[in-house]
Amino acid sequence: MKVVISNRSGVPIYEQIALQIKEAIFAGELGEDDLLPSIRQLASDLKISVITTTRAYGDLEKEGYIVSRQGKGCYVLPQNKEVVRENALRKVEGGLTEAIAAAKLGGIERDEVFEILTVLYKEDKNG
Repeated sequence: MKVVISNRSGVPIYEQIALQIKEAIFAGELGEDDLLPSIRQLASDLKISVITTTRAYGDLEKEGYIVSRQGKGCYVLPQNKEVVRENALRKVEGGLTEAIAAAKLGGIERDEVFEILTVLYKEDKNG
């Protein structure tokens, strides 16, 4: 897992870190019981304050994504399947909203969009 931060973003750095870790969990890049980089290591890698990484990990722990084990590090907790499903639905809705806007802008009819979606879905299932 690679965390990339942006100083130009309006989002605080600790939130950027937490969001990227959540996304890695939802994408399956990080699984149950995976060890996260230590707070100090992540701070060093990103060239940021330990306080910032501590805040990100603390927020993730409060939200139930990770657990801190004294002297051993921070580990990914098992995820509630409903939460994972809701997150996936939110991403699908966002992507489809963008696709619909692009289709309308390009004069593509709804039936054509459905046809494209059907073809892409079948290709992905078979591929």
